[in-house]
Amino acid sequence: MMPETAKLDAFDRALLDAVQTDNQTPARVLAERVGLSESAVLRRLRRLRGEGVIVADVAVVNPAVLGTPLTVHVLVSLERETSDLLDAFMRRLRRRPEVKAAWYVTGDTDFVLQLRLSGMDAYEAFARDVFHDDPNVRGFRTIVAMRQIVGS
Repeated sequence: MMPETAKLDAFDRALLDAVQTDNQTPARVLAERVGLSESAVLRRLRRLRGEGVIVADVAVVNPAVLGTPLTVHVLVSLERETSDLLDAFMRRLRRRPEVKAAWYVTGDTDFVLQLRLSGMDAYEAFARDVFHDDPNVRGFRTIVAMRQIVGS
């Protein structure tokens, strides 16, 4: 079921832009930026969380400090896409700590994965476990990130 599109005004959009950059910005600073009172900012943020517009408040951690400086994107194609095989593959991905994001997509590729790893040896082990050992994986293409330009 698709969620309903939220009714957002210019103040809501300005608040969302600000908290997507830094969700620890104090309400008084947000209020100054968007032209509302501090209490109005807090009410709007509470409403946006309650309506599911804001779904998480997270910390972005430096992956190199955690020992996972390598970002790899993988395009995965499956042989068959029956519900049970799709569910099994998705469960397998959810169990792997290297998988930081995964999308089920349309087109020639069935899944796009974002992995964080310690190095190419770790990626080789991951590929063997997740792709080579799964008879339903038809193929995969690896894209190694050299440097992040935009995003967190």
